[in-house]
Amino acid sequence: MGSRVTRAVAHLPAEEVKRRMTHDPGFWCRQRWLIIYQALMAPRKAEEIATHTGVSISTVRRVISTYNRFGVVAVETPGTGGRRHEDLRLAQERAFLAPFFARAAAGEIATAAEIQRAFEVQVQHPVHQSTIFRLLNRHAWRKLVPRPVHPKADSRRASRV
Repeated sequence: MGSRVTRAVAHLPAEEVKRRMTHDPGFWCRQRWLIIYQALMAPRKAEEIATHTGVSISTVRRVISTYNRFGVVAVETPGTGGRRHEDLRLAQERAFLAPFFARAAAGEIATAAEIQRAFEVQVQHPVHQSTIFRLLNRHAWRKLVPRPVHPKADSRRASRV
């Protein structure tokens, strides 16, 4: 175990760090501010700060190191969410689906297999059928078809029709 004391550079006053630690809407940012607050108010080994804040030792070292180098920007990062493996942007998807929506509005039927073939031509590689269903779900396209027969209808009568 290391014997070095973990200290944070005072980029912000301790009161501001405490305010951000209690009022930040994101859990991860509040946790980072707690680590920084601990290093500002009571500098001690990273192991002790990690035990007190409930994170790993490497997390304490990484947060303090980036905060010391870059300041507030290092703590308030945008996060890791988003569509990193998309084939088309949302606007491009909307433009791709526009002719199919127009056909559906006119009463014509567009199948998922047909949309999949057109999509594969557009992106120039094969895609799984679930990709198409997620695409349609993203753009609020539901499959609405009438029932051929009412569930409570007389089955003998339905077979004669």
